[in-house]
Amino acid sequence: MLLIGTAGYSYEDWRGIFYPEDIDKKEMLSFYAREFAFTEVNTTFYRLPNRFMLYHMQEKTPDNFQFVIKAYRGLTHKREDNAQHFSDFKEALKPLIETGKLGCILAQFPTSFRDRDENTDYLKEFKEQLGDIPVVVEFRHEEWINERTFELLEEEGLGYVCVDEPQFKTLVPPVIRATGSIGYVRFHGRNYKKWWRHEETHERYDYLYTEEELQDWLPRILKLLRQTKKTFVSMNNHYRAQAVINGRMLKKMLEKEGV
Repeated sequence: MLLIGTAGYSYEDWRGIFYPEDIDKKEMLSFYAREFAFTEVNTTFYRLPNRFMLYHMQEKTPDNFQFVIKAYRGLTHKREDNAQHFSDFKEALKPLIETGKLGCILAQFPTSFRDRDENTDYLKEFKEQLGDIPVVVEFRHEEWINERTFELLEEEGLGYVCVDEPQFKTLVPPVIRATGSIGYVRFHGRNYKKWWRHEETHERYDYLYTEEELQDWLPRILKLLRQTKKTFVSMNNHYRAQAVINGRMLKKMLEKEGV
């Protein structure tokens, strides 16, 4: 199964490009779910979700829709004395688990999370705390990209998040690897100029992929799909709905391949 979606959906600057200008914000998810198979919920990184919020969100989507929930930053960035955060996080996920709409948890660790013994131990603890809830891991530092890391993820049943992003020295290269039953690819854009130097966060993701750039990824995505039960492809170049434009491009390319 291959699912294409975007990192978030409730952007005001999508009005008039993807959404009707006058759409009620409460109707955005229902509108979005007519075209895309999943979405990443990024607000859960900044504050712990509650089960009522996720229950009402899933009610607005069709039965086969999937939600990828970004792990709360108290689980990925602070990493100490957070047992209660894990407990509260799991409790909030119940409406998605019960309806079969939880795709996985996206654990995005910061650049400061380097390949160290204590951090390897924390990855094991992270998986233990979440039990049988599916988790994929996105690293932000290239130190992790080695066979030892991939073996660890396989042993722990953690999926590896493949990324496309500017190729600065410390960032993660576009390596394709399946380490579990879930494959994952995130397209962050290639805005070299604004990646480190920007006034607003969204400027980093102001990038529109060309057909040629996406075409280069096609065989890699197909390889990942063959090696997994389910593969998510997320467009995070969300500025002014460029994620939607590229998501549609990729869907057409995959349809031509018979996917």
